[in-house]
Amino acid sequence: MDSIRIFPVGNTSACRWGAAFLEEAGICLVDHPSPEVTHLLLDVPSFAADGTLRGGGELLSLLRMLPPGITVAGGNLKHPALAGYRTLDMLEDAQYLAVNAAITADCALQVAAPLLNTTFADAPTLIIGWGRIGKCLGQLLKSIGADVTIAARKETDRAMLRALGFSTADTASLTGILPRFRLIFNTAPEMLLTEEQLAPCKQCVKIDLASKPGMEGSGVVWARGLPGVHAPESSGKLIAETFLRLSREGAE
Repeated sequence: MDSIRIFPVGNTSACRWGAAFLEEAGICLVDHPSPEVTHLLLDVPSFAADGTLRGGGELLSLLRMLPPGITVAGGNLKHPALAGYRTLDMLEDAQYLAVNAAITADCALQVAAPLLNTTFADAPTLIIGWGRIGKCLGQLLKSIGADVTIAARKETDRAMLRALGFSTADTASLTGILPRFRLIFNTAPEMLLTEEQLAPCKQCVKIDLASKPGMEGSGVVWARGLPGVHAPESSGKLIAETFLRLSREGAE
């Protein structure tokens, strides 16, 4: 690790926290492009929809200012300019994704709390989707006494959920049960509930956590990138820990 020299260019608070944690761990940070740079640290995820860097600028222009043999760390690093470069893609790392899901679940409760007029224990909650975030969110809400129903597509998943003590629903048959909930979280990245279907849910807080909208309507809060917004220090710590672990694994 003594030979690592990181040029951190991420523009998010999480990336800045990550760089600070790496410096505390004894990693040398470089504040400008130079021949001594061994690693480039980007935001996670690293790119906007148009392929530019998330914080602005073109990746190719940045790479031209750096040594050709550097390692690039970030997320979603399938950029054509990175062909031939060694990458540390955190969004392809199972441990990073699992911990980030847990942080996201915690942040989701921070978003929901000020929108509710009641405690979570008094707010019957529906979680749509049983992926990483759905699992973490379900366990977190259950631990604070919430009445949680989880909607999953597969009967095998619903059977396991019932064994874990959750009420369940089929994602294909949600319309009739929606009015009973005071809080709905969607984690599925596909449109499942229209504005018309959600219209009877007058007192319901609706929060969409998916990368692509799964609920539509003026009352839906689409909450993306929550770790970087509500817990940038925790998110930055995860970036730093993942960088160090992936670097060690790559050196073995």
